[in-house]
Amino acid sequence: IFGVDMKGMVTEWNQKAARMLGYTKEEAIGKDLVQTFIQPEHRVSVSDILTKALSGVETANYELPLLSRNHQRYTVLLNSTTRRDKEGMITGVVGVGQDITELNAVLAESRRVADDLTRLIDTANAPIFGIDVGGKVTEWNATASTLLGYSKKEVLGM
Repeated sequence: IFGVDMKGMVTEWNQKAARMLGYTKEEAIGKDLVQTFIQPEHRVSVSDILTKALSGVETANYELPLLSRNHQRYTVLLNSTTRRDKEGMITGVVGVGQDITELNAVLAESRRVADDLTRLIDTANAPIFGIDVGGKVTEWNATASTLLGYSKKEVLGM
């Protein structure tokens, strides 16, 4: 959990943020959120999101790319809400998030393995095809197409 004022300066910083990013609450308070804690290549897009949030447009499920003191990269799935004073004027934004860094790494590895397996099937010099429990074709590699004369597009779902 963190909070920023209308200038984007940190006003709130919980223990999880402190542990993750390596800055104590005292060190983080008053620092520019975007310039200090956001990965450099994402600062413009995060600044745009922050500007929208400070104008009252709340954000749900935004992947916030954070950078720790020791330059470790984290991704937090963030929901933001505006902070308002007793007159209803926006005074800042509070962000509540969940660290999804490891989840993203696992998903990326799963995609890589799936891509590798797809390439293996597609480039095998033996015909490879798959069928589902209903007997419909779900996979058809290039060698099957060459040997049997039917393209993958023609046989999928047959």
